[in-house]
Amino acid sequence: MKYKLFGKSGLRVSELCLGTMTFGGDWGYGADKDECQKMFDIFTKAGGNFIDTANRYTEGTSEKFVGDFIASDRSRFVVATKYSLYNRMHDVNASGNHRKNLVQSLEGSLKRLKSEYIDVLYLHAWDFTTPVEEVLRALDDLVRAGKVFYIAISDTPAWIISMSNAIAELRGWSSFAGLQVEYSLLQRTPEREFLPMAKHLDIAVTAWAPIAGGALTGKYLGGGGDGNRLKADSVRLNARNQEIVSSVREIAEDAGCSCAQVALNWLRQKNQVVIPVIGARKENQMRENMACLNFKLTQDQIKRLDEASKIELGFPHDFLVNDGMRNNLYGGMRHALENHREKW
Repeated sequence: MKYKLFGKSGLRVSELCLGTMTFGGDWGYGADKDECQKMFDIFTKAGGNFIDTANRYTEGTSEKFVGDFIASDRSRFVVATKYSLYNRMHDVNASGNHRKNLVQSLEGSLKRLKSEYIDVLYLHAWDFTTPVEEVLRALDDLVRAGKVFYIAISDTPAWIISMSNAIAELRGWSSFAGLQVEYSLLQRTPEREFLPMAKHLDIAVTAWAPIAGGALTGKYLGGGGDGNRLKADSVRLNARNQEIVSSVREIAEDAGCSCAQVALNWLRQKNQVVIPVIGARKENQMRENMACLNFKLTQDQIKRLDEASKIELGFPHDFLVNDGMRNNLYGGMRHALENHREKW
C-alpha cells in the first residue's frame, strides 16, 4: 500500500479507500458484523487507513460497525463520513446542507463512531437551498472547534465547488480538500469538468462505484450472473457498456488478473490523485479487490481502455480543440508553442 496527500493538505491517506456502505444488512443486502470485521482486517493489514462511511449508510449501522472496529487504535485511521441526507423522515430540518442539520447530523455520527472527532467530513449532496457562505462558515466553525479536521464535498456541480473554494480562500475559511464523484470506465463524464477542476485546485478525488456496481467484474456479460440489482440500471447494462466490459475482460485475460482489478488500476494510474472507494459484501471479494495493488497496467493497456470507453467531452471542450478554432486562437503557430497548461 502506498499513500497519497489528501488534496491541498498534509493528510496522508492510503491509495485505496474502504467503502462501508455494505456494512450491515439493514437494506436487505450487505454483510453481517463478523464478515465486515474480516474485510476491515484484510484492508488494514495491507496498510489501508482511509475509511468511508456516511450517516445514512445501512441506517447508521455502518458507522456503528466502523466505530467498533477502529476503537482500539482510533488515531491510526482517517475516517470520512458525510452529512446532508436525512436523519429522520418527515422532519423538514433533519436533512439538507444547512447549519442546523450539519451540527445535529455530526453529533449523531460522532456517537455512532464513538469518536470525539471526524477526520474528513463530506457534504454528501448539494441541496440547492443553502447559501454557499452558510455551508462554508458552518463547516469552518466545526474545524476550529476540533470536531472536524478536513472538509470535502460530494455529488455537487463543479461550478459550485470552484466558487466555494474561491470564497473560502478569500475569507480565510477551510476549503474543500476532497471531492467524491461516481467515476469508472463506465462513467467517465467527470472528465468534462470535475477532474480538470480537481487537478487545477489540488483537490483529491475519491471515486465511488469504481467497478460500476459490479458491472465491470464481467459477471453480467451476455446476460450472465444475477443481474437483479442492476436491472433497473439500464445504463450500466446497455450494449455500449457491454462492449467496454468485453475490452476489460480481454485485458484481464492477457494480464492474468480479474476484471475488477483492471478497472481499479485504470483509476489508480491516473495522472492526478484519484482514490477508488472499494466495497464488498464478502471476504473473498475484498481480497480480490485488494490484489490490484500487486501489479500495474501497461501504458498500452491503459490506452486500449481509454479508447474503448472514451466519451464526447461536449461543448465547449470539443469546440475549442477543433482545427479551425485552434488555428484562430494560435494564429497558425500552435505547433511551435510548448503549453504545459494544456493537459489536465
